[in-house]
Amino acid sequence: MIDSHLHLWTLDTFVTGGVRPYGWLGPQHGALFRSFGEDEARERLEAAGVRGAVLVQADDTVADTESMLAVASRNPWVLGVVGWIRLDAPSEAAAQLHRFTAHPVFKGVRHLIHDDPRSDFLDLPNVRESLALLARQGLTFDIPDAFPRHLGSAVRLAREIPQLTVVLDHLGKPPLADPGLMESWNADFRALGREPNSVAKLSGLHLPGVEYTADALRPLFESALEVFGPQRLMIGCDWPVSILGAPYGRTLEVLLELVSSLSPAEQDAVLEGTAIRTYGLAATPLAGS
Repeated sequence: MIDSHLHLWTLDTFVTGGVRPYGWLGPQHGALFRSFGEDEARERLEAAGVRGAVLVQADDTVADTESMLAVASRNPWVLGVVGWIRLDAPSEAAAQLHRFTAHPVFKGVRHLIHDDPRSDFLDLPNVRESLALLARQGLTFDIPDAFPRHLGSAVRLAREIPQLTVVLDHLGKPPLADPGLMESWNADFRALGREPNSVAKLSGLHLPGVEYTADALRPLFESALEVFGPQRLMIGCDWPVSILGAPYGRTLEVLLELVSSLSPAEQDAVLEGTAIRTYGLAATPLAGS
């Protein structure tokens, strides 16, 4: 398989203006509050039989993107990089894209919208202008932790810029333990799935109040299959954030148990084919993808 969602960070490498990077991460995160580097990531992937991964930004900084691109230049297992640009400043975004797209492994952009105080971030005219530029360049846009503030905006974005591939990380973070909120999530999730330029990741599913087992997550998986189908679903472990819920191997094991109910061709799509097609990865898909 290809892991479509993996992070790396080094907490003591970049300090700009006295500000520590990854400001969302602190001692309250326990085992997550340390550096996670390329060698450790490679060991996890190899042990699990994963042949490659897409690195995804974890900080809204150019430095984080530059670090991932440097890792990619040293490690053939890095098949793609989803980085960050300043979406709310189109001229700056264009200059950053010009620089980053010189690296063939740069495949898309993400912004930590759940940490941004602007609830209307995806609807801002400057942001839309930058996202239209992504679409013209064939780059994707990942949206993390969309529910509850941004899932409706994601629907509007996909509908109004149909040339842009909108990637919904972590199934939009469904509130599975709260039936009342699930109704709202389900309505927006299904609306997004009706837009053909949308794709969803089976990732980040260590959800509050929900046991991390295939049985507990099966209703979500079945909903995702119904809405997106295997050709628009991809698998990702969200390491190292996932270690707060389970080790890499266990996180993957549960996802693979869910996917095992599919036909061989459908499994190939979820495990590799969708990621290869969505991000334009330089990898030969498995038969049937």
